[in-house]
Amino acid sequence: MDAVQKANSGHPGTPMAMAPVAYALWARVLKYDPSTPTWINRDRFVLSMGHASMLIYGLLHMAGVKDIGPDGQPTHEKGDVSGLAVTLDDIKNFRQHGSRCPGHPEYRWTAGVETTTGPLGQGVANSVGMAISSKWFASNFNKTNFQIFDFDVYALCGDGCLQEGVAHEAASLAGHMKLDNLCWIWDNNQITIEGNTSWAISEDVATRFISYGWNVLRVGDANDVDALTRAIQVFKREKQRPTLIVVDSHIAWGAPTQQDTFTAHGTPLGETEVSATKQIYGWPDEKFVVPEQALRHFRDQLSKRGGDGQQAWAEMMERYTKEYPFEAAMLEHINKGTLPEGWDRFCKEFPADAKGLATRQSSAKCLNMVAQGVPWLVGGSADLAPSCLTSLTFDGAGDFMSPHTQWGTYAGRNLHFGIREHAMGSIMNGMATCKLRPFGSTFLVFSDYMKPPIRLSAIMEIPCIWIFTHDSIGVGEDGPTHQPIEQLVALRSIPGLFTFRPCDANEVLEMWKYLAKLQDEPAAVVLSRQPLSTLDRSKFAAASGLCKGGYILAGANYEPDVILMATGSEVSLMLEAHQSLSAEGVKVRSVSMPCMELFKQQSHEYIQSILPDTCRARVSIEAATSCAWGCFIGIDGEHIGMITFGSSAPIKRLQKELGFTPEAVVTAAKRVLAKQPRSMESYADVMREWKRRKTSSADNGGGARIPEKAVGQGIEVGGNMCRSVERA
Repeated sequence: MDAVQKANSGHPGTPMAMAPVAYALWARVLKYDPSTPTWINRDRFVLSMGHASMLIYGLLHMAGVKDIGPDGQPTHEKGDVSGLAVTLDDIKNFRQHGSRCPGHPEYRWTAGVETTTGPLGQGVANSVGMAISSKWFASNFNKTNFQIFDFDVYALCGDGCLQEGVAHEAASLAGHMKLDNLCWIWDNNQITIEGNTSWAISEDVATRFISYGWNVLRVGDANDVDALTRAIQVFKREKQRPTLIVVDSHIAWGAPTQQDTFTAHGTPLGETEVSATKQIYGWPDEKFVVPEQALRHFRDQLSKRGGDGQQAWAEMMERYTKEYPFEAAMLEHINKGTLPEGWDRFCKEFPADAKGLATRQSSAKCLNMVAQGVPWLVGGSADLAPSCLTSLTFDGAGDFMSPHTQWGTYAGRNLHFGIREHAMGSIMNGMATCKLRPFGSTFLVFSDYMKPPIRLSAIMEIPCIWIFTHDSIGVGEDGPTHQPIEQLVALRSIPGLFTFRPCDANEVLEMWKYLAKLQDEPAAVVLSRQPLSTLDRSKFAAASGLCKGGYILAGANYEPDVILMATGSEVSLMLEAHQSLSAEGVKVRSVSMPCMELFKQQSHEYIQSILPDTCRARVSIEAATSCAWGCFIGIDGEHIGMITFGSSAPIKRLQKELGFTPEAVVTAAKRVLAKQPRSMESYADVMREWKRRKTSSADNGGGARIPEKAVGQGIEVGGNMCRSVERA
């Protein structure tokens, strides 16, 4: 109450109601050593309702959780005065700039926070990934007499979390996987921001979870600490199902005028109400009072159970290291985020091949090469592994499933997320916080379903690998619903996310070798459905240039008159245009730009060596919208890309109609050389013609009547043609 009131901002009601629940879990049950908050076998606690952040900050302070330095070691071991992750001064500066107590809990900012929460539903979905990780670690590293991994995962959630679709998806999968190490505790206060939950929901949530295959328990009074403790102990005895504990509570419990009101959800109570509530609690009417005996009581319980447990585990780990040195070495690499020696020994370059491979095919090969050398690279697909080609197929990879299915085990490395893209992304984030290297795949157009977890992976700086195939109009006959146009720009707009779109098999190989080394950055991998030629690297620059994000493929030995830039499937198109322009005596430079974000991180000298300011005649080519290219082509350049949505047609027909031809690139290059790039107005003309055609079709009962203005002339702007070619 004091922290929210001082900040004049925050959510007081839920922490007030859930304090007894948090006490029962942390003081009486949680396996957690406050002096070693990065202990790999600690129980995980996720505050999914991140708006109630003062609850976890209060817990971290009361528990005496130690802060962690940049080297991953507790700061108290280095003579820090307090060594605490959350001091009382931090709490007094709740929601203020630089405080360790931001508005919502942030992973890596505050030691003891297991994942960033706030967007409702994300935390509970993350917790499924953590529970999967516990099962995977136990199945792969536990030995007879060595229970190295057995951690449980607890998530405290509210009505909002359970209404979000991602929570439905994640709960369904958790029940299917029989994750008996997972416990969600539901704060059933029947209040949301707008009012009573009955205004928007009437389903029986408990019965829904029973249908998912969960064990459902109920505690009728959030203040009954003994009943809460018994319920958690029942969860710990459950051996086949995840558990949902329904806790009936009163938001802002004890507040004389605001208990059970929606205003207490996200508004400070006010000084008068705070004082009156303290009187009801029998608490001194003073600010930020933390009695020493309360600290000792709370910390002694955690220290006895968690501290002694961690010490016993460390002693067991010493014996384990002697008996199982290989497994122990792998665990050390996992914990430190490093790679074992020879991890890339399976990686092989691809020979030049004019026919080539779709980059989803070469990626499938490279993924398996890298995964054999990095045994904790684990992942799957949202029911599209046969299309995205992301199955690990080498001996021993296996499928992650409950052993009850007899189709796999918890040691498997291929996860089957089902058609649950959103949950897949959030589960991957939970796995990454447990130090696994997760990958997940679907079609690029469906990345829209996954934006929240992708964004959070960048905020948390965790190295998830997001694999997206079927990356452009190259999808062809599936039409505009499946042809991604704006998705590349959306991915590139996320700060801290690398987005790769490689042009051939060897760029794919170099990309995977680069991804394997990442420790703090997530990456999106964008791959083609159609085959792309494997470039002859004796004629073109080595694919190792990918590690700088962009590099000169051809034309490095002279000052260019014009610069062509492309990614992915359009690189081969660029090189055809390069050849034509060179034959006409134009000094042309062709640049592959597989990762813009990585290129922008290079030195000024390197960027100038690729894109010198002296050459302002520039053309970018990519089967997507132009938004990301402006900083490279400038006001004097031109983009050959997409302005409208695509169309259902064979790929070669689409490429011709939409202007993805060598001739279109050459023409654009000549325009920018003449300092006459396409105007803004001409781009708008394309969209107007496209809309007019669709309207005309509808007016004619769906017939393909073409606007008279456009008949037979194919208006091409920046490479995107209004589909105005006469039809047979």
